[in-house]
Amino acid sequence: MTTQKLLKIPFVLLLAVSVVFMGCNSGTNADGDTGTMEVMLHDAPANYDEVNVFVERIEVNNTDNDEGWVELGSPQQSYDLLELTNGVTEELGSAELPVGTYEQIRLILSSDGHSVVVDGEEHSMFVPSGAQTGVKLNVNAEIEPDITYTLLLDFDAARSVVVRGNQQSGEDYLLKPVISASNEAVTGNIAGAVEPVNSEPYVYAIAGGDTLSSTKADTSNGEFKLIGLEEGSYTVSVDPTDDSYATENVDDVEVSVGETNELGTITVSQN
Repeated sequence: MTTQKLLKIPFVLLLAVSVVFMGCNSGTNADGDTGTMEVMLHDAPANYDEVNVFVERIEVNNTDNDEGWVELGSPQQSYDLLELTNGVTEELGSAELPVGTYEQIRLILSSDGHSVVVDGEEHSMFVPSGAQTGVKLNVNAEIEPDITYTLLLDFDAARSVVVRGNQQSGEDYLLKPVISASNEAVTGNIAGAVEPVNSEPYVYAIAGGDTLSSTKADTSNGEFKLIGLEEGSYTVSVDPTDDSYATENVDDVEVSVGETNELGTITVSQN
């Protein structure tokens, strides 16, 4: 996949509503030991004013059929995905579970209550499928005794909102969730700031030509944070939305598990 601006998406664990269910072969520990799983929601940026998604509940499964789902949380609320960028997360659920391997989670969305705001005007979004069976993701989460396993869900708003034109009624908006998942325990972060602030850039972490995390720098202070990155070397690309400023790349940015690589201030130059 070649590098693209604005619609760059994580390459690992990319899933949509149509994801194929894969059987689970592992069970839980019979000794009575337990650990904790928590699920945190965050988002990649998108060119909308708001993207509001109503989440009913989040569930996990460790069986080889579709009957063993265990509820982790029942938010029953709407989230503006565009408020969950730049390292901001929202907890969807947390529960104590028997030790073992949990191969799938699913996100249950309501059949309505979703909306997108474009140029100040709110439009409802229709979910064509998946409201009942949920958005399923294969995660292979290992729950260990007395340990909290934190799963990061990146709900990609830019790829999830689909515009469908209609000559009679104008544009319709569909919600087709595209989500990636990562285990926080085996990831690290990149943080910094961009000057001048009024360049209002998007910031991307790129490895091997693929964008694995993205955000938009804070419009008040230029700060940014890219989270959920696996250990390795990345190029950080700063792409101003103000065309009078040039793109700036920082190569060989190292990410270590459990750490945040602070880049300091990155200055973009004028064209």
